Amino acid sequence: MARAVVAGVATAVVAELTKATGSRSAGSIGKAVLRGSTHDGVMRHGDIMVASEILPAVLARIDRDLDASLDRLFALLRIQSVSTDPAYAAQCRAAAEHVAADLRGLGFEAGVRPTAGNPVVIGKSGNGRIGGQAGGQAPRVLFYGHYDVQPVDPLDLWTTPPFEPRLETLDGGRKIIAARGASDDKGQAMTFVEACRAFKAVTGSLPLDITMMIEGEEECGSKHLFAFVRDNADELRRDLALACDTGMWDAQTPSITTSLRGLLYEEVRLTCADRDLHSGVFGSAARNPIHVLADILSALHKPDGSVAIPGFYDGVKELPPGIKADLAALDLTPEKFLGPIGLKIPAGEKDRMLIEQISTRPTAEINGIVGGYTGEGAKTVIPGKAMAKVSFRLVGAQDPNKIRAAFRNFVRARLPADCAVEFGNFGSAPAFDVAFDNPALGKARAALTAEWGKKAVTVGAGGSIPIVGDFKTVLGMDTLMVGFALDDDRVHSPNEKFDLKCFHKGIRSWARILAALAG
Repeated sequence: MARAVVAGVATAVVAELTKATGSRSAGSIGKAVLRGSTHDGVMRHGDIMVASEILPAVLARIDRDLDASLDRLFALLRIQSVSTDPAYAAQCRAAAEHVAADLRGLGFEAGVRPTAGNPVVIGKSGNGRIGGQAGGQAPRVLFYGHYDVQPVDPLDLWTTPPFEPRLETLDGGRKIIAARGASDDKGQAMTFVEACRAFKAVTGSLPLDITMMIEGEEECGSKHLFAFVRDNADELRRDLALACDTGMWDAQTPSITTSLRGLLYEEVRLTCADRDLHSGVFGSAARNPIHVLADILSALHKPDGSVAIPGFYDGVKELPPGIKADLAALDLTPEKFLGPIGLKIPAGEKDRMLIEQISTRPTAEINGIVGGYTGEGAKTVIPGKAMAKVSFRLVGAQDPNKIRAAFRNFVRARLPADCAVEFGNFGSAPAFDVAFDNPALGKARAALTAEWGKKAVTVGAGGSIPIVGDFKTVLGMDTLMVGFALDDDRVHSPNEKFDLKCFHKGIRSWARILAALAG
């Protein structure tokens, strides 16, 4: 029976390679597959059928299977797995079961694992090339994605029902997949699954030992995933993590997100007088907390746009010259970035490129300030209290705890003796980055460049994805964040879409990346 299965795999490989590379080498490659599969089903460097010969057949399979790939994606998109609303808990469970069944169909040992909230799908290939980098072999990888989606409100702004996926053709012939979750993140996660499916169809196995973790609460903060990762650290710990929940630089330029800024969020509450005061009686004599708070907040930045808190830049590294040149070549100008929102002058560090300011440099921002009378009409008072919310985006090795202490000391040092201050904190997370000399990063960049025909760039994301930090701190893994979303995908908004080209070439991109990592 096993020999019959192996022979079938060999026949399938010969057929795929005949279509992809011609018949001259297909016979010898078929023999190599039969010989390798008879031993253990794993292709070795010593076999005739190496990655350079397998990949064309896998890419050809992806191209021919695109309609079936879309059907499988549409089946997942029809499930209304909105994680923020408990009314959709059953649908979230259904989505998890759907994903697990799909992975089992690919030979993964897959199950739906409980958490205190929505379940997590874990799938283990068990049939890839086993062995970590320390042994000189291909890395074992953990793939991360999520099956949950954002709410669809306001529903009346959708041009088609959000959970009835469809292909649409825009002006100019651009084809899109329209549905909630098409881009964030069902469509993107399925690019990886479909790449694995193509490898299985062509070779009978995967090029790497792959564990998949598809969660169901990303859109509401992954609040139960952190404990799940910590509780199952030994099981989930691999050599490298891969994630597909980010985007392209533009429709032609692939990118890998190599850094995520960390976050520190503080609240400052000042008290001066013990009550609101009549401004005609106490004006100019009594301390006004809004004045005090405004003075402190305005002192946060120097005239050159840099942050004035002592020690703030400790742990911030300069970009390598080559990476800085790549960013400069992207030519992100104030007109392109700020013009659409009605601005034209960058407000950050004056000696930094705009793209550095929004992705690879730390920030200090005032998110809100409240004090005194804010109702209708006039009320002439000097308020007794004032409050502000201040957040910091962190990069490199900046320590959130040290930044918190430095900020609070900065405020206290500027506080008049007869005023008091209290602080609150709404969370913190360190920054995450991948070393630019990481071998896996270089292989992934080359693979993306080969697929898209344009040099893949490494970019930093201005936002934060806390679970990626846990992959580093808890599991000891770097994460390559490769995504195919575009800026106009309308994620989290009505009429979400995912370009068909991005879905198709996303599958092909992952096939190339897996082959490169296995090589």
